[in-house]
Amino acid sequence: MDRHRSGCRRRCRGPGSRERHTTDGVLPRLLFWEGLERGGETVSRATRSDHCTVKVAQVLDVLPGIDRADAADLLITVITLCDGWPVLPQVDTLLAGNGADRTTRRRAFIVRTATLLAGADYIGRVSTPPQTRESAPMAKELANQLIEQLQAAGVQRIYGIVGDSLNPIVDAVRQTGGAAKGGIDWIHVRHEEAAAFAAAAEAQLTGKLAVCAGSCGPGNLHLINGLYDANRSGAPVLAIASHIPSKQIGSSFFQETHPDRIFNECSVYSELVSTAEQAPRVMHSAIQHAVGLGGVAVVTLPGDIAGLEATAPTPLPAAFRPASLVPDPASVQALADAINEAGKVAIFAGAGVEGAHAELMALAELAKAPVGHSLRGKDFVQYDNPFDIGMTGLLGYGAAAEGIEDADLLILLGTDFPYDQFLPDTRTAQVDRAAQRLGRRTDVDIAVHGDVLPTLRALLPLVTAKKSRRFLDQMLKKHDRLMNKAVGAYTRKVEKKQPIHPEYAASLLDQVAAENAIFTADTGMCNVWTARYINPLGTRRLIGSFLHGSMANALPHAIGAQLANPGRQVISVSGDGGLSMLLGELITLAAYKLPVNVVVFNNSTLGMVKLEMLVDGLPDFGVDVPDANYAAVSKALGFHAVRVTDPAQIEAAYREAFAHPGPSLVELITDPKALSIPPKISGSQVLGFATAMSKVVLNRGAGEAVSMARSNLRNIPRR
Repeated sequence: MDRHRSGCRRRCRGPGSRERHTTDGVLPRLLFWEGLERGGETVSRATRSDHCTVKVAQVLDVLPGIDRADAADLLITVITLCDGWPVLPQVDTLLAGNGADRTTRRRAFIVRTATLLAGADYIGRVSTPPQTRESAPMAKELANQLIEQLQAAGVQRIYGIVGDSLNPIVDAVRQTGGAAKGGIDWIHVRHEEAAAFAAAAEAQLTGKLAVCAGSCGPGNLHLINGLYDANRSGAPVLAIASHIPSKQIGSSFFQETHPDRIFNECSVYSELVSTAEQAPRVMHSAIQHAVGLGGVAVVTLPGDIAGLEATAPTPLPAAFRPASLVPDPASVQALADAINEAGKVAIFAGAGVEGAHAELMALAELAKAPVGHSLRGKDFVQYDNPFDIGMTGLLGYGAAAEGIEDADLLILLGTDFPYDQFLPDTRTAQVDRAAQRLGRRTDVDIAVHGDVLPTLRALLPLVTAKKSRRFLDQMLKKHDRLMNKAVGAYTRKVEKKQPIHPEYAASLLDQVAAENAIFTADTGMCNVWTARYINPLGTRRLIGSFLHGSMANALPHAIGAQLANPGRQVISVSGDGGLSMLLGELITLAAYKLPVNVVVFNNSTLGMVKLEMLVDGLPDFGVDVPDANYAAVSKALGFHAVRVTDPAQIEAAYREAFAHPGPSLVELITDPKALSIPPKISGSQVLGFATAMSKVVLNRGAGEAVSMARSNLRNIPRR
């Protein structure tokens, strides 16, 4: 008797059982694998895999001709030796609905079958089959290990476009089974820039890590603009930049770039993976940097390295609760003293006041201070705010510019407002958690290093309530007048005026949109209209490229916003210039049937650039956008879409589109000459505008200049 059969005889003896005999055929052919040799040659994995395709029916056919214990051994041998290969497919089909993984289902079937064949005394041996070299788990690829780290970090989707250097990562994502099964979804966008924007929006709205990926060379280069936006917005985004084969790095190989260098300026962490041993620690560090510092982390991963066997242990996830930075008591006291001494106090607040709305209102009440805000601070400041005086800056409105200029003390709370020409030369205090921001935009007399919330909580008991509301009331009255006569101009009784006034369309959008809607706004005039006419309500969000200022951000931002918030209404407020730049992402909406509502302000011009030219004394040139029917394009993709030229039809168009269960697009043909006039106009800006108008008259006639002036008189601030 050969060694394999005698080995089986010894192993097949049950407690108190007699020696059992087996027959020639299937059993010995399967059991010789334990020795792994036949004629001195190692049995290949392919040979074992071929034998492991034995079907249940074939196994059962031989059972009547062999001893019951040997039959049980046959079954347990199949499951022990064939884990991970396509064995017993009928069992898989039969038991697929029980929720267990494949190996568990098969082993349960074998245990039950073997118990029935050999008796209950056999179950102990069958339940814990002996571990041999053949039954050890299959090796894990490095790509799978890295994707498991992202799963452990709570990542549910990766935005990107597949490519050969990304194949190991993409296949590892596939093997997770998708987010519905606790894994990760692969979101196929049309352009990697959109992948980065989508991840940025998801991260900003959830506060959690979001991920995008690009293949080597051009693929990951396309990520860079969206990653700049994410990093400047403080969004925790991790980018996987796949790379050329590691042995080719430095040889000017096809598609060679150096992602680990390229992304340094738009990230808080960027590292090249060189070995399988190094990789899991790099991924761990990337996750911690992105989440801990609030920014982009880039992992550059050569495709050949990703396909290697994982050799290093996976670091445990280091989940943490973000800490609050408490200011130095002496700094808080200095701020309190300045407030108590000042006759007129004004507050200008940014995104750093998130979560401190009640404390901000309490401070404004004590100091009788009007409160202005930046565009990023709008969501967290404007709602339920009886001290609101609007927003300053080029996109601003209301009395904010005058309010902060006339104050004896200006308090900057959680803002890194970059436009120093809109900041007054007055005594200034600044509160910020990032010490490097203190005093970099304007001279600061009192610098407080700390988060806004703990700073205000420490400050409030030290502030003496002011009795006079004179300065506050003056600013509130001026703000009300400006809002009704300038910002509110042409939003009423214009149902028959064509072309559509964009202000009117934006005010209707504010009325029709859901109370918890998420708005994404394209850079340019769409920023102006959403800033001035969309009310945040404390329940809405407005996302844009507010610090990076990129065009074409609204649509991909909306993709990430909708996927991360499937139950909320998402509205992309897009300009025709921005939409046309990443028009292909309409296909992404159609492919995933995302119920994003795209509202296109089509004025056939780059309006913000036109304004900048006019202010600089230049006639507008090169700003025209060819007329395109975006509604027709969207209909061809399966959208609910409508083109609106009659302002009386806008509200009905909104309501019908927002009720549609899939993607929708409302295209509004708006006045191309409607521009944004900032709340504070300098003499040089007036001179520039007048000079530009004279050039327009000379080049295109007086009618053009008069038409442009009429379109914008409604936006000129009035004292």
